[in-house]
Amino acid sequence: MVEALDRRYPRDWAESWDRVGLVLGDPDHAVARVLCVVDCVPETVEQALDLGADLIVAHHPLLLKPVSSLAPDTYKGRIIHRLIKADVALYTAHTNADVANPGVSDALAARLGLTALRPLVPAEGAAAGEGRGLGRIGELPEPLPLAAFARLAAARLPATAGGVRAAGDPERVLRTVAVCGGAGDSFLSAATRSGADAYLCADLRHHPVSEHLADGGPALLDVAHWASERPWLDDVAAWLRAEFGVDVVVSDIDTDPWTVQAVAADLPAFGEKENHS
Repeated sequence: MVEALDRRYPRDWAESWDRVGLVLGDPDHAVARVLCVVDCVPETVEQALDLGADLIVAHHPLLLKPVSSLAPDTYKGRIIHRLIKADVALYTAHTNADVANPGVSDALAARLGLTALRPLVPAEGAAAGEGRGLGRIGELPEPLPLAAFARLAAARLPATAGGVRAAGDPERVLRTVAVCGGAGDSFLSAATRSGADAYLCADLRHHPVSEHLADGGPALLDVAHWASERPWLDDVAAWLRAEFGVDVVVSDIDTDPWTVQAVAADLPAFGEKENHS
């Protein structure tokens, strides 16, 4: 199975800083059940153990940055020890899955109903060609105002505390939309050059958004990082079932770190005292 995953998401498609492929486990070990997750965290590890999974396929690398210890009293060490003791393997497909076709942004675009997809940033190097690249640009089935598209995105993407935020004229009519699974503010200029009416991604920041809009860029939609990448898990799971006939479970544990949202409608006007009675 590891070899097949490597063929679908070749390691040399990943960014040079990335860490992908088999993280731990015997590549020859038989696999009967797989758990697909965005993040390998204690909660999803326990889910894998409860399910009796033999393999976790994760999007985000557990060991992206160097560590000096995997002792069981460290965060990552506890996870590694738990997996090894339970004989659960861990495989990561990150930026090599982002650039793939189909990849992370294809799944996101499909959830939003976009068609006629093309890369936002075409791939270079080993991954170049065959429609691969980072992000996707697609067409809406029918034009929608920005506010309506924000509601559509909130309805079709996994629910999170943060929901969906939009920046721009709420009545701006959208026909072409660019998307990028995960953090996407490094592609704001690419979204502008693409001619898209709006760009949806995660982890947008105040100053880049403000300057982008002031320069006449497309409207922006900011969603939770986890929610933007969760749709890809369904694609991976379907492929694994078809390719190997194994039992595959997709984790719906929300690993987005933001868990509470308060909006003005829920609160007294600024300066008024809140009634706790």
